[in-house]
Amino acid sequence: MLRGIVFFTDSSAHEDVTVFDTTLRDGEQTPGIAFTFEQKLEIARQLSDIGVHIIEAGFPASSTAEKETVTAIKKLGLESGICGLARSVKADVDACLDCDVDMVHVFIPTSDIQRENTINKTRTEVLEITADIIGHIRKHKELCMFSAMDATRTDWDYLIQVFQTAADAGATIINVPDTVGVISPSAMKTLVARINREVKCPIDVHCHNDFGLAVANTIAAVEAGASQVQVTVNGLGERAGNADLAQTVMIMESMYRIRTGIAKERLVETSHLISRFSGIAIPPTQPVVGENVFSHESGIHSHGVLRNSATFEPGIMTPEMVGHRRRLTLGKHVGRHAVRQMLADVHIAPTDEQLDAIIEKVKAIANRGKRVTDADLYEIAEGAMGTTLHQKVLSLQDIAIMTGNHVIPTASVRANVNDKEHVFSAVGNGPVDAALNAILGITPSKIQLREFNIEAISGGSDAICHVTIAVEDEHGKIFDASGSGDDIVLASVEALVNAINLVHRV
Repeated sequence: MLRGIVFFTDSSAHEDVTVFDTTLRDGEQTPGIAFTFEQKLEIARQLSDIGVHIIEAGFPASSTAEKETVTAIKKLGLESGICGLARSVKADVDACLDCDVDMVHVFIPTSDIQRENTINKTRTEVLEITADIIGHIRKHKELCMFSAMDATRTDWDYLIQVFQTAADAGATIINVPDTVGVISPSAMKTLVARINREVKCPIDVHCHNDFGLAVANTIAAVEAGASQVQVTVNGLGERAGNADLAQTVMIMESMYRIRTGIAKERLVETSHLISRFSGIAIPPTQPVVGENVFSHESGIHSHGVLRNSATFEPGIMTPEMVGHRRRLTLGKHVGRHAVRQMLADVHIAPTDEQLDAIIEKVKAIANRGKRVTDADLYEIAEGAMGTTLHQKVLSLQDIAIMTGNHVIPTASVRANVNDKEHVFSAVGNGPVDAALNAILGITPSKIQLREFNIEAISGGSDAICHVTIAVEDEHGKIFDASGSGDDIVLASVEALVNAINLVHRV
């Protein structure tokens, strides 16, 4: 049973837009990405848990493994509807039917350039194939999505004819794909508005990001009457990717007051999951989910945000709304109010003269191109105030790493935690991951690794590396620290230990 889907067939403003996620299909077509079977099941569960209406689980006819995966996802019994992709070929459709999907998504090229060069069919033949394949689907399934592939480069009069043929044959929703990402938002709005007037069938839109317009084009389509949007987590997909789920949802929810049913507070969590599985890092400046979205360095900005967060944030989108945290960061633009607040948070209260000295030192370090972490700030403050360092909660004694091409990377650590010796072992995806997991296994409270960055300070195979780590404590506060050395594992461990000790000094 599909989760609360409402397909709109008129051009009036509507309250709800359904979300069709294709991370597992188009998202996995991102060059270099291949999710494992277990990862695909976990992704499907996550997408359903956050409220996605339809999950495009894959392209069953493409391989035996893909067919097995789509079948397994369907058997999870998720609240989301499960969709399978098919070419306009009965064998492809039958592969979807074998998986018992809730919806079959069938496509055929309609632009002259794709029609003539990929399937070698005439316009008339495409119309005939469209009617025949949709008729075949509707004999077995209630829900059928029809996509006119490369719709935005198709002659619009002919495109209307194709969509009308699909609707007449029984398509329950028609999809307008901007397959190569070449339409503008104004043109997309005009096109979807015309389709909405002339074809009485709900409209879905699938936009690619070749010119950075995927989200804008998706929103333009919604303005024109589209009642369903296709997205991927983190905007993954062919070439430059697709419309990003978090951005699309938050624009509709916050700016247009359109209900999507998505659990917005889990958007950051979902983004991190896909980043971890795909191996593609989230840019700090990525809208909605990036680490910098609610971070403030400039003195004017930090001062304003401390008084009223809406001064230099959208207001209609808060960090808590999407599962984020607000952060004050250090750099050459940092101001007095931010530094005083950051120190007050850890019970450090410098005089005005000492504060000036601390800020001067912070800016001097930042002007040399070095990132100033929380740990750096506290050491600078203690130096300026003539105080001694707090007792460390965790002190590493020994660490041993076992790794190899036929060995699961394993790390064993021995450390003093609150003056008691602890020994712990953990595995990981690599020696660094294993080492960090082992350290996290002996921390006195729950700590989550939020950010890991590494850069080479010098050249050559023996380069000195600088590792910066950000961790989040059980109260949602973020701390960052760094470590350096010619051993990437030990530098990473040093950074994490420093961050853990910061958490427990508050």
